[in-house]
Amino acid sequence: MVEYSIFIKYDPSDQIFVASIPELPGCMAHGKTKEQALKEVEIAKELWSETALEDGEEIPEPNLFSMPV
Repeated sequence: MVEYSIFIKYDPSDQIFVASIPELPGCMAHGKTKEQALKEVEIAKELWSETALEDGEEIPEPNLFSMPV
């Protein structure tokens, strides 16, 4: 599995940590702790990749420290 940069940010309104992978549009997950958010986004990354392959879409290459748009 390809490794991507993962961004984690705390959302004080919902009191959760949100993790995202900028290269994979819509690939996000959350958790009550940073560790849980990281674990969940790894699962989301696998599901995102599986779905892209099934749909015949190209999986983007990692872009070191790409910033969300």
